[in-house]
Formats: sequence, C-alpha cells, structure tokens
Amino acid sequence: MANSNSITAGLRAFGSNQKGTTAVVFALAVVPMLLCGGVAIDYMRYAAAHTELQAALDASALSVAAATTLSNSGRIKAGEDTFDANLKAYKIDDSTVDRSFTIKSGAVVAMASYEMPTALMQLAGFSKMTIDVATEISIPDKKKAEIALVLDYSGSMKEVLAGEVKYVAMKNAAKKLVSDLKNANPKNIKIGLVPFSHHVWVSMPKQYVVGQTGTGNWSGCTQDRLYPSNLVDDTPTTADTTKWGQPIAKVHSGDGCGAYVPNRLTVLPLTGDFDAVTTQLDAMKPYAWTHIALGAEFGFHLLSPNAPFSEGVAYGTKNTEKIMVLLTDGKQTEPGFGPSSRNVPQGEANLEAICSNAKAKGITVMTIAYDIDDTDTVKRLRNCTTDPAKHFFKIGNSSNIAAAFDEIKREITAQVFISK
Repeated sequence: MANSNSITAGLRAFGSNQKGTTAVVFALAVVPMLLCGGVAIDYMRYAAAHTELQAALDASALSVAAATTLSNSGRIKAGEDTFDANLKAYKIDDSTVDRSFTIKSGAVVAMASYEMPTALMQLAGFSKMTIDVATEISIPDKKKAEIALVLDYSGSMKEVLAGEVKYVAMKNAAKKLVSDLKNANPKNIKIGLVPFSHHVWVSMPKQYVVGQTGTGNWSGCTQDRLYPSNLVDDTPTTADTTKWGQPIAKVHSGDGCGAYVPNRLTVLPLTGDFDAVTTQLDAMKPYAWTHIALGAEFGFHLLSPNAPFSEGVAYGTKNTEKIMVLLTDGKQTEPGFGPSSRNVPQGEANLEAICSNAKAKGITVMTIAYDIDDTDTVKRLRNCTTDPAKHFFKIGNSSNIAAAFDEIKREITAQVFISK
C-alpha cells in the first residue's frame, strides 16, 4: 500500500505542476512581444530615415535652384549627383530610392521614394516600409534675403571651450555660413555685421549724433539711445534725446573706446560683398563688457529701411526676408537706459522689447546662447526668437556652434528658397 500511495501522490504532483504551463504560455507570448518591440524599433528607424531623406532632397533641390549658369538638364544632373552623395552620407542604399527633379514655373519640384527594409517587422510579413518625401524650391532670382549677424565680442569670448577659443570657433562657423549662402545665391543675399561689447563702433551722418554739427559722417563708439528711442528703429529727430552718442555709463568708463578700431569691431552695413564680410570676421578680436541690447538695437537698424542706414529695403517688400542672428556668451553687464534710470536689469528688459518690435516688423530673429549657464538669460534669448523650436540654439562647445550655424543656414535657405 505504501508503494501504491507514493505512486499516486507522485502522479498528482506531476499533474498539478505549473512550470511547464508557464513555459508554454511564455513561448506563445514571446512572438507578439518581439513583434511589438520590432514595430517600435522599425518606426524609430522610419522616422530617422524620413528626416534624412527629406534633408537630402531639400539640399539637392537647392543645388538645382542655385545652379543658374547651367542648362535645365545640367541643373537636374547636378541635383541628382548631389542627392546620390547625400544618400551615401546618410548610408541609404541609393538603388532602393526613386527620385525625380523637374523645373517648372520658376521653381524646382523634387520627389523621392525609399523602400526601407524592416528589421523585426518581417516576423509579421512586412519586409519594407515606404517613405515618400517632396519639396519645392523657388528659383533664387525670385527671392532675396537681408541678414544681420549680431555677434558678441566681449572679453569672455577669449576663453577656451572644449579646446578652442570661443570667438575663433564662432568666427569659423560664421565664415562657413557666409560661404554657404554665397554659393547658394550670391546675387540676392546681403549680410551685415554688428560686433558688440559694451559699445558699438559705427559711422553715421553727424545729424544723428549728440553734439555734432555740420554735414558729413561721424565715426565712433556709442551706447544705446535714450529710452524709448533705444527700443525702436525710428530715425533720430533734431532732439538730442533721440540721438546716439550718449555718454558711457560710469561703471565701465575706464575701458573706453580705444580698442574698437584696432580690434576691427566696427559695424558693417548690409552688403553683397561676401569677401568683405569674411575679411572682417577674420580680423575681429574681443574686448571689454557685454551690452546685448545695444547689439540687437543696431541689428534692428541695419535691417530697417530707416536712416541712418539705407541698405535695407522697405518692410513688406515682396520676396525679401529680413533675418537677425544674435549670439552672446554671457549675461548683460552694461547698464541700459530706461524711463527713469540706467541699469543692467533695464538693459535686459530693453532686449526683450527690441526683439518684440523687430518681430512685429516682420524680421525673423534667431538667437544662440553660447556657453551660458544663467537661466534667465537663456530664457530671455529663447523668448527673443520668432520660433523657439526652430530659431533658438543653446550650445556648449566648438562642434556644437558649427552645427548651430549649419542649422541656421538650413533655416535661412528654407525660409528664402523652400516653397513647400
């Protein structure tokens, strides 16, 4: 009986054991689990490939539009060659991509379709995912751009960041931007420079400067105009309260104006002479303190059709985009004029007002917070932009500043050339 009971108990234990059931259930569940994970992975790959394919197509269509010296067939061939090179850079198999480039009605129309091989979705019988992209680029003769580069040349830009001097990294990135824009559309793009620290050195008619008489131009350093003239792009009147040339704030008066010309920190009005822009970028060196609002004030005036500068076309001129790119590496340290006082917080408030007024006139404002830890300044620069998602860049090393200027180039070319 004892042996019979042991056998019976053993059979009962085997029948009630759940380990095998768990294994079977897990085996049955693992396939859909893998499939769900595979779908997520493949869709992440799809999103990345879609972005890359669109970027490759945009750049290629832009090259077709920019090749104004070639025949239509030559331009299309150049676009196809650029597209193939871009696909290789993104490691996309060009044999699986259909593409077309056509020129019609003053624009380049481009389309591409890519059969992206799937990974784990093949378990469900889906071996490919189709990615379709398209773009339309206006022929350069149709659109123009006026760009003011407002660049911080205060003393902190001499600091080394990630193995490179900050102002040198900025210079190299800005020079590449100028070169790329020159190659894209040399006839219809103008660029101006506003290097700022605690002063801006500028040339303008004497009638717009406090204490000046007679005709001709005055050249020298200035801080912001008296409030509220320092917030707008209005031409100075006969009243001294509207003019430039106000005295420097006492806090930094010892630094003066003497180093601006030797350091080539002079305002360059809008020009189509790209070599002049590049030459000045090569020559400029940092000095003294930081007046961000003053830099933005003069960037606003460079793009304005109002005197003292006359290079900018009227606001609202058809097919002309006005763009201000403002870069700084620190907080406002120079006092700004306000309604009843002159201090640093007022300078910060003035920057916000200048950005708002410039945007109201149709100027696209882009900003770069370069190696800035102060959260209030970063927030202020972000809010200064036309579209924070596309036009604000917070960066912390030399490679990132190059990438930021590349992204700014893409935004400018998209705004000026990309129709759809």
